[in-house]
Amino acid sequence: MIKNITLLILLSSATIFAQKKYKKADKFFDQMRYVDAAKAYESAIDRGDNSITLLQKAGDAHYFNTDMAQANKWYDLLISEYEKQVDPEYIFRFAHSLEGIGEHKAANKWMKAFAKASDKKDQRISDYAQNKQTLEEVLAIPAQFELNNLDINTEYSDFGPTYYGNKLIYSSAIDTSYFIKTRYQWNEQPFLNFYVGKINAAGNKVTREKEFSKVLNTKYHEATIAFAEDGKRIYFTRNNYDGDLHRDSEGINHLKLYTAEITIDDDGKKEWKNVQELPFNSNNYSTGHPTISKDGKKLYFVSDMPGSIGFTDIFVVDILGDNTYSTPQNLGPKINTSGREMFPFITEDKLYLASDGHLGIGGLDVFESNFSNGAFEDPQNLGKPLNSELDDFGFIIDGEGTLGFVCSNREGGKGDDDIYAIQRIANSLNPSPNACTQLAKGYVTNARTGERISNATVAIYDSKGNKITETISKENGDYELNYDLLCNERYEVKVEKTGYSPNNKIFVTSAITSETIVPLSLETIDELVVEEGGLLKIKIGIIFFDLDKDYIRPDAAIELNKIVTLMSQNPKMQIRIESHTDSRSDDAYNMDLSQRRANSTKDYLVRQSIASDRILKATGFGETKLLNECINGISCDEVQHQLNRRSEFIIEKL
Repeated sequence: MIKNITLLILLSSATIFAQKKYKKADKFFDQMRYVDAAKAYESAIDRGDNSITLLQKAGDAHYFNTDMAQANKWYDLLISEYEKQVDPEYIFRFAHSLEGIGEHKAANKWMKAFAKASDKKDQRISDYAQNKQTLEEVLAIPAQFELNNLDINTEYSDFGPTYYGNKLIYSSAIDTSYFIKTRYQWNEQPFLNFYVGKINAAGNKVTREKEFSKVLNTKYHEATIAFAEDGKRIYFTRNNYDGDLHRDSEGINHLKLYTAEITIDDDGKKEWKNVQELPFNSNNYSTGHPTISKDGKKLYFVSDMPGSIGFTDIFVVDILGDNTYSTPQNLGPKINTSGREMFPFITEDKLYLASDGHLGIGGLDVFESNFSNGAFEDPQNLGKPLNSELDDFGFIIDGEGTLGFVCSNREGGKGDDDIYAIQRIANSLNPSPNACTQLAKGYVTNARTGERISNATVAIYDSKGNKITETISKENGDYELNYDLLCNERYEVKVEKTGYSPNNKIFVTSAITSETIVPLSLETIDELVVEEGGLLKIKIGIIFFDLDKDYIRPDAAIELNKIVTLMSQNPKMQIRIESHTDSRSDDAYNMDLSQRRANSTKDYLVRQSIASDRILKATGFGETKLLNECINGISCDEVQHQLNRRSEFIIEKL
């Protein structure tokens, strides 16, 4: 749960408890003593208080301690009792807690409920809607890594691995006689310090050796470390501490980034000295989790400083020398979301990060973003087993891209957060073109109705954006891209059709089956637009006319105004109008009546500023196109006849 210690600390100011009724518990919460706060809130619940406020607080105490099982318990009760009253934020947290316990379908349901209930400007709605993959596709990503728990792990938090030659530097809350009396009260564990471990020749085992540096280690937290390329300078995260612990106006002790340089004394002993904090630190926000580009010119880090998009974002600065740096730059909305982006690790051409804002399996997941043409691409989830239902973060990998380490608090570990050695599965990085190829196929559906869509154009692109091939969906919506794709490769498929908003999806081909199934969906450009019998139509309420009359009634005008709005929003749209009657009355009379009604409908739209040349035809068909068997001489009830009395608005051009 070290995520809490290192940067979930940033979230504490987001929840303000003002009621005096739970003053003691609230004080624990404000001090980030979440274990104590949870006990106090739950004690009040046991005494019979099931108020909305208390259930929220009980859930929050576990949520901010990333205990999603317990958070889900209280949020479930909260939503069950008070769904219509709770702030939408708690629907979001409930959905997140469901992901954390593996209830993915339920999580999707409640994320949609959150989107409906919340402020439409909430960035998380668009983050959710714009995910290029579905959860089912993330879960279907072929396994890329094998994981092994390390012997250095303890019952406490062990995390933040960093390469240092053939050594591994990491942070641990390992309990010792020194630490036993100095536990932090967030989750009742000892404070964190840096340790050194030796990596074996195979790169999959680590043996603890000693503390990394008595100069850098203090009685408070030190966590996550990065080395300059020459190994002579170090960057690391620490509490805002310089002999005294500093807090902001709300009593929060934030994190800061520090740097130090190596020195060699007369005996040849190396030590880190000249510890300085970085100039863009602040007492009012946190900075941490450093990683340095391979050329040593850029420092990436995490912060909630002004300019952040979400709870925590990844920033970058240029390293200018003499402890001077450029102004921090946010990596932008492609990388950062309204959630948490944390634990960056940069290679020559990739950025790895942990996030709970991009589509994930649960909690924090590890993502990979390619750096191409001077910009980072959309982060891609690395799938299971690297990611789990709980938190996975702190990913690092060697220069060959085959061996590395990752941190997780998943089930089956030795304690809280554990460090795992990872090894890439053979052929998952660069499969031989001759060894494994396959086809991609699927189907196209209407995202609103689930109906299959024919005649949609489906095209596939490689990782560099080059179009490979395209096809057209069949009458039943099926498509097949007749091209041999490499296994375990990322591709993008794009689908479009007139009348629908285009859509795209990233997918990874399988190495297990002979084909990859990629279902696609399209939404019409507006909820009023539907496809029926291969025709695009504008679907509004029934246009009622008085008996034997053709003038537009006020209730009909309300419906026709919807068409006016839609056509105003789509200035290239052209339509034709069809008016129909039932079979009652004389055939010739019905034909005339339907034509008069079609003309009246067109005239109304023109009077509302729709250019007449955008209405290509207005035709009455009388009773010639009945939708049922209610022809002359057949007895039908009013509902059956009403089905035939209709006006249709068919889109001819967009």
